[in-house]
Formats: sequence, structure tokens, C-alpha cells
Amino acid sequence: MAGSRLSFRNITALAPMVRVGTLPMRLLALDYGADVVYCEELIDIKMAQCKRVVNDVLQTVDFVAPDNRVMFRTCDKEKDRVVFQMGTSDPDRALTVARLVENDVAAIDVNMGCPKEYSTKGGMGAALLSDPDKIEAILKKLVGGVAIPVTCKIRILPLQEDTVRLVQRIEKTGVAAVAVHGRLKEERPRHPVHCDYIQAVAEAVSIPIIANGGSLDLVKTHADIEAFQKRTGASSVMLARAAMWNASIFSSKQLLPVETVMEDYLRYAIRYDNNPFNTKYCLSQMLRDKVESPQGKKMQEAQTMAEISEVYGLQDFYQQTQEQLHARGDSLQTSVQSDRPVIDGDITTMAVKFERREYPPQITPKMFLLEWSRKQKLEQPSYETVQRAQDRGFQSIVTVAERKYRSSLWEKSKKFAEQAAAIVCLRVLGIPEGRIGEEDSGLVCKRKREGRPGVPDEEEEGNKKRHVVENQLKSTRAAETNSDHHKPDTPPEQL
Repeated sequence: MAGSRLSFRNITALAPMVRVGTLPMRLLALDYGADVVYCEELIDIKMAQCKRVVNDVLQTVDFVAPDNRVMFRTCDKEKDRVVFQMGTSDPDRALTVARLVENDVAAIDVNMGCPKEYSTKGGMGAALLSDPDKIEAILKKLVGGVAIPVTCKIRILPLQEDTVRLVQRIEKTGVAAVAVHGRLKEERPRHPVHCDYIQAVAEAVSIPIIANGGSLDLVKTHADIEAFQKRTGASSVMLARAAMWNASIFSSKQLLPVETVMEDYLRYAIRYDNNPFNTKYCLSQMLRDKVESPQGKKMQEAQTMAEISEVYGLQDFYQQTQEQLHARGDSLQTSVQSDRPVIDGDITTMAVKFERREYPPQITPKMFLLEWSRKQKLEQPSYETVQRAQDRGFQSIVTVAERKYRSSLWEKSKKFAEQAAAIVCLRVLGIPEGRIGEEDSGLVCKRKREGRPGVPDEEEEGNKKRHVVENQLKSTRAAETNSDHHKPDTPPEQL
């Protein structure tokens, strides 16, 4: 068993919320005073396909799906206080996921209360409430299969006595706590919470009961948390919407202005490279009725973290963070990689980075590889580039003469990744790459290599040709416009 088990008595917790309970919000809640934080519900089928990846650049542990999406991201700061909530309807699959994440979280929770279709249609969430045998099977499997606490979160049943009996049966599985949302699965946040149901459950069992559902009417300030706990007789309190609107509700000092909370949240989102659309969603929830304000509209229009940062005046922080992350990534890559060729399947790899300062302004490795391929009467080199989700890094594969080459290092842009791949190919084949100080190879003419006037590179030449065409089109349109002024008006029926 784990040496230090998470306690669920006398705590305040950030409730699991889909699209809200990602790493930035969890860390924010902890900063403001939450004792425990739950991640958003993550479906077992999707999680079971994930690979655990240590992200040294972000200093996180990422669980990455086959399509490179980061399904769950966590870090040391929350390791002893984060609860992983899963959606499941299968004991074996639940255990597979629990074992995948158990060394990186403090506890495992099973969602048995979500009434939304995406959860219930698979027999998960609130659908489990009508199948106590399956509830028991899942929880017993988890309790016996992992070394960290197991909990579950339920909604109440129509009859109070049935709710009590269900929780008593759950208690016998060995779970560490049960969170009770005091509403029926058919009820929504506008309906009042049934505190009497939660109280009846708390009095009937010995394990901690965590009261949930008071955000609408009962919990508007930090002082209300204790009042809600006493009213329900619960051991602890879990907050969802009240925390989503303003996470500083966990603070015993004072409720901070939402603008301050949003800035604190955004700093975490930038630091941990949170998905921009998820970031926008969370910020929108905090804005509430101000989401249509001028600033709110600008935020909704933003498409990247850089643009969101600019809306809130954090562009300098964003830029500094990006520079720090790139510097850390460069340092990590150069310290562990070898610059000798390595065969990876059908791809030849080397640890190579494209350093622009090592090449004349008008020369690139791609240019040299293209010229060499032409002289060898080979097909033009083709590039295939991917971007990984963990840190948005790029990696490219170049194919030349039906052989593939790739740098094992990740670059900050697609263009740099392609140049790095070209370098690998050139070095493996023993072909000059155009670096400053390199002896003239004859692949690129001397005047072009030295950047003499009148000898632009291919990209510049292409741009000039495009400009010529554009100017010709503009001249033609202008001429047509001028001539139209001398023509009689076209009758409306001919328009």
C-alpha cells in the first residue's frame, strides 16, 4: 500500500468538470486553498490506448493518445492531491486505466453521477446507478488492484432509503470516500440541492461523505463552504461551478476580482502549454455575463495562446515562457542525443539541429539537397512533417532516392524541421550542405553562394515572379476600371 494515503476528511475539493478540470485549473485551485483536486472525467476506452510520456520540457507527465492528443497531463505540484476520475462500465478496463496512472496521481475515482448522454450511453456515469452489481464489481476490482485510494461520485436516487442502501453497499467494497451530488439524475443545476439526502447518507456510513451540488444557492463565499458542510452533515465539501466561476472561493482571505483569477489561470495555461480552445472555454466560464464584452469578444476570436495572451496583456510573459521552454528543450536534446547515424526502422536518423547562423543568408541545406538531386537526375526531395502535442515541436522526414532521413531532435517550426532533415540526408551521403567556411562544392554557383546582387535564391526568385504577376493583374484591373467610367450605365435588369 502507499506510504502516504490521501485523506478525504475535512477537505474542500475541486469537483471533476468536463473541459474545466484540466491542469491549469487544478493548479489554480490548489494555489487558492483547495485541499484536493479532481481531473475531468476521462473515458476508460480512450485512456487505455494512451502511452505514458515524461515531458521533460514542460516538466509534466503526459498520457498521449495514438493520434498524439494529450488526454491527461499532470505534474509534481499536484501529485499528492490530484484524483483521477474515469468514466467506465467495465471492471477489467477500469483496472487497466487505474494501473496506468496510479503512480502519478493520489487516488482513483469512478464517475457514477454524470447524467449527460456522452457518459450514460456507454453504461457509464449515472447509468451505473441502476446497476448496483456492476458498481460493486468495478469498485472491488479497483480497490484490490491498485495501491492508492479508490472513491466514487454518485447522484441521489428518487427514494432516500434507496440512496442510503446504495452507499452502504458501496462502503463494503472498501472505497475511501463517496462524493454525493444532492440531485437526481434528471435534475439540473437550477433545481435545489437535497441536503437531507446527503445528511441521511452521512449518518448511515462511517467512510467520509463529500457533499456536492451547493454552488447555485448555498455556496457563494468561502464562509458558505463550512455552512454547507454542517447543513449536510458531510465530512467534506466539493465545489464545481462556484470554483469554475471564481477559483479564489477556496481562499479563506477574500474573494478576488475575477480579472485577477483569469490572469492567474492564464499564466498556468501558458506555462503548461494548455490547448488554446480549452483555455478559451475556461476563461468564458469565468467571464459569465461579460463574455460579450469587447475584451470577451476579442478572447473568443483569438485562435492561439499567443493571441489570447495579447488580449489580457500577457504577451511578454508568453514570449518569455516560450523562450524558456525552447531553451530547455534544446539543452535536453543536445545532452542526450548522439550525432552519429542511427537506423530507426526504415529511417536513418541523427541528432541534428538547424542553426540558421551557421549558413549564409541566401543558402540553406534544402537548397543544396535539391541541387544535388537534380544533378543526380533524381526526383525532387519530398518532406513529411509532424507536430507533437506535448510541446508543439516539429519533426520532418525527407525522402531522397526512396530512402528516408530524419533528425531525432524536434524543432520549433516546420521550416526548421525540414532543414534539419535535409542536413541529416546530406551528412549521411557525404554531400556538402552550404555552411559558412565550407569549401565551394559547385552545387550552387559562386555568385549565388556569396549572395552577390542580381543572383537571388529560388525562394526570392519565386516571390519576385509572384509580385510581377500581381502587379500585372492590378494594372489590368485598374485599366478596366478606368474604361468602365466611360461606358454607359448597365440597365438593372442586365446586372
